[in-house]
Amino acid sequence: MWPYLETFAEDASNEIAAELQGVPDLIIGNYSDGNLVATLLSYKLGITQCNIAHALEKTKYPDSDIYWKKYEDRYHFTCQFTADLIAMNNADFIITSTYQEIAGSKNNVGQYESHTAFTLPGLYRVVHGIDVFDPKFNIMSPGADTSIYFPYSDRGKRLTSLHGSIEKLVYGSEQNEEHIGLLNDRSKPIIFSMATLDPVKNMTGLVECFGKSSKLRELGNLVVVGGYIDVQRCRDKEEMGEIEKMHCLIEKYNLHGQFRWIKAQVNRARNGELYRYIADMKGVFVQPAFYEAFGLTVVEAMTCGLPTFATCHGGPAEIIEHGISGFHIEPHYPHQVAAILINFFEQCQHDLGYWNKISDAGLKRIKERYTWKIYSERLLTLAGVYGFWKHVSKLERRETRRYLEMFYILKFRNLIKSIPLAVN
Repeated sequence: MWPYLETFAEDASNEIAAELQGVPDLIIGNYSDGNLVATLLSYKLGITQCNIAHALEKTKYPDSDIYWKKYEDRYHFTCQFTADLIAMNNADFIITSTYQEIAGSKNNVGQYESHTAFTLPGLYRVVHGIDVFDPKFNIMSPGADTSIYFPYSDRGKRLTSLHGSIEKLVYGSEQNEEHIGLLNDRSKPIIFSMATLDPVKNMTGLVECFGKSSKLRELGNLVVVGGYIDVQRCRDKEEMGEIEKMHCLIEKYNLHGQFRWIKAQVNRARNGELYRYIADMKGVFVQPAFYEAFGLTVVEAMTCGLPTFATCHGGPAEIIEHGISGFHIEPHYPHQVAAILINFFEQCQHDLGYWNKISDAGLKRIKERYTWKIYSERLLTLAGVYGFWKHVSKLERRETRRYLEMFYILKFRNLIKSIPLAVN
């Protein structure tokens, strides 16, 4: 899409002016392409710009800067990294979901920190890409939509009319393109996970972890929602590999009767009730990603009251207080993941109030920090503060803007020319 974004920004500016009969006060970009468009619109309309990275791909693919030529034909990382640099430096303020997005942890570099200095061999070298100590950075965590995701205990709002279809989805005997696998023992709690079948999400890793642990299989059933069941319906090579691996794991560990794989679900209302249905069964939610920038499914699950086990790499490490409002897991060590889950279920058997204790603590954590009400109030405050600062610091920022103009025209536009246009 990179060759089309400049034209799109031009068209969008005309539509915005016609719709609003003027110019807006604030524009928010999201992800690399959205942030570039927001930059172009902010520049053209002279308005305050806010960036939300969502994910910066540079940290997702290790050494994607050094070996950019290897990835270029498929991912066009040169355009993406260049767009990220332009947008993050042009933005008046930047919102991140967690501290780790900015500066990482003792074991991992932060998403923004990785743009401080790096080299694309043969293309250009970045010596001061972004200042992670710049006051333009603000940590504001999003929340779940409370009209869809709310506690399982809120019986008055429950979508009981969906329970028949959900029960069929989870416990049905049909084997087709929508779901495969059976759960023979309905008395066991469900270990539940929902994500795309991206290798980084590590869904197959969770299945293998479950398959290898006879004790975990004895204590619970596993249900995963994600991707296609039929590899022929998928177009993404990485996802195709994960689909094939999932089928192999089912046979390798003979998971029949203990595992249910459901195709990705797009009905958000039913997904919300699915979380609560799992909570009714005293189940848990597991997010096993190798890295997760924020972890919206973690927030959704906790908002519905599900005890949550999530990766210690990325946002979930900040969302969850380990052992209090949930549990951190190390996805690179599946035996440890299994041990934490086993310990939880065994404690639930010995202490009938333990499941509720973790569930309630998770709900308390969400209410205190991860709601859209808190988010929107802070966003409006920041828009006012940085809008004022943009007005009073115009002269100071002129030099940076001129450099970004040069970088865009002389470097970014040439990179775009190397991308073949879309073909129907």
